[in-house]
Amino acid sequence: MDLMDLFSKALHDTEAVLLETKIATERYGRTTFSNNIPIDFAVEVLNTSAISKLLQLANSHQFYLFPISSGNNWGYGSIQDTSLDGPRVVVDLGQLKAIIPTNKKAGLITVQPGVTQQDLFDYLQLNDWPFMVPVTGAGPHCSILSNALERGYGITQRTDHFAAVNALKAYLPHPELCKTKFESAVSGLDGSGQDFIDKTFKWGLGPYIDGLFTQSNFGIVTEMTIRLAPRPEHFSAFYLQIFDADKFADAVMLIEQTLLECEGIVGSINLMDRRRIVSMVAQNPNGQDNHKTMTEEQVETIAKEQRLPQWMIVGSMYGSKAVVSATQKRFKHRAKSLGQLNFSNSWLINIAKLIVNLPLPSIAIMNKIKAQLLTLDEGIEIMLGKPNQVALPLAYWRNPRVTVNKKNSLLPDKDKCGLLWYAPLIRMSPEVLTDFINFVRATTPKYGIEPLITFTNLRHDCIDSTVPLVFDLENPEAIKAAHNCLEELFVEGCKKGFIPYRINIKQQAVLPADDIFWKTTNLLKQAIDPNGILAPNRYNPVETTPHSI
Repeated sequence: MDLMDLFSKALHDTEAVLLETKIATERYGRTTFSNNIPIDFAVEVLNTSAISKLLQLANSHQFYLFPISSGNNWGYGSIQDTSLDGPRVVVDLGQLKAIIPTNKKAGLITVQPGVTQQDLFDYLQLNDWPFMVPVTGAGPHCSILSNALERGYGITQRTDHFAAVNALKAYLPHPELCKTKFESAVSGLDGSGQDFIDKTFKWGLGPYIDGLFTQSNFGIVTEMTIRLAPRPEHFSAFYLQIFDADKFADAVMLIEQTLLECEGIVGSINLMDRRRIVSMVAQNPNGQDNHKTMTEEQVETIAKEQRLPQWMIVGSMYGSKAVVSATQKRFKHRAKSLGQLNFSNSWLINIAKLIVNLPLPSIAIMNKIKAQLLTLDEGIEIMLGKPNQVALPLAYWRNPRVTVNKKNSLLPDKDKCGLLWYAPLIRMSPEVLTDFINFVRATTPKYGIEPLITFTNLRHDCIDSTVPLVFDLENPEAIKAAHNCLEELFVEGCKKGFIPYRINIKQQAVLPADDIFWKTTNLLKQAIDPNGILAPNRYNPVETTPHSI
């Protein structure tokens, strides 16, 4: 099958840019956990009209489409590396960057797949929208739409990003439906030409279908309307350093109580262990010999130099000045016996910033404090909806070939960083969380993987732990060890009730196909995509046999 000839005849120059195998593989085949995935062809979409044509061609000629937005799904992957009986074609939606101001007063805005966190931030600033971008630690170059479809979350007030999605439009892969853009029943009935009701009322009319497009391969979403959180009148971040490891249970209870009582005022809360903090503030002490974990002595030495706690609680408060002040006072009272507490608006931090910015001679201790304050400011920016790269250096922890400079764009796949994620949901209980900590700390070192633990407390009863498996991507032994480590964490963790909310593309293909949930998913897939042309195996472990055409 000559794809170039096929696509050239079907698509106008104004609709798409066509990329053959070599360039397509170089551009889209990179991952942070494997060798390059071979790509037979890629289509850079310039106009949504190309999507319908591609779906019709795929149904007629039996090739497979893999849609991406920014393609920066670091640690999880975007394109299945599985054997297929037809060409693998990437559909790059990254050039679809329209931002449509649905309602400025309500904070309703519609974005296409290529709109990144930075794009939306720049738009809001330029047009004086007093709202926050739904940022994530993945950074400025990542798609707003794709993160919501992956059911991602952040640390601002509206932590659940798909919950903030009011409406979307998409193309379905079914050969009889792919010629027309899918829209809700509300959009179909609305004769006003404004489509406002659909974009302001999430649930629409009839069965709720929008959710089927999340973590699935049921369609290609071309636009999404989201409800942004307003910039707060007043804000304060809080940082509680806990130096006594025996106070972990008290720290968990503090977080649980705070989230239960302060919903809408306190955003999500992060709880990080010492090793995770070390990875943020120090270079890997093992340098080139990096396929091994730090010793306790190494961790202790860095912790003493940087005065790092056993656990760090980081969170944010939003509201009027009176509300934030009262919440700070209450939190301070409850945290007083746990460790050292600082607020971002405290006089101590403001004085420190003033001192380190004075034109004084360069002193090692002052440089360390200045670096810590810079990281503090970057963390505050994230909490206020301004995207930055504060979390991205983590991916470079075991990359001996690149020196991180956040003044440059950090792109872990292009820089050949090794990264996988273990992201289970866990019951909010000191005993259960302690069991999880012991499980991770006992498992990862067996594979030379550093046990870096962060808990993101989204609600008072459920915690997500993001455990990064960082390794050297140019070390075949390290790649194999990382995948084996993730496999053990997944399998043994599920036995303990630690169930991931998100998994990578390799794991998606080997989910238990005989489970009732995945049987149901497969039936839906067969109905919507009878020829199986769209992203095979993506959150759908049964690969259907294509119908003859």
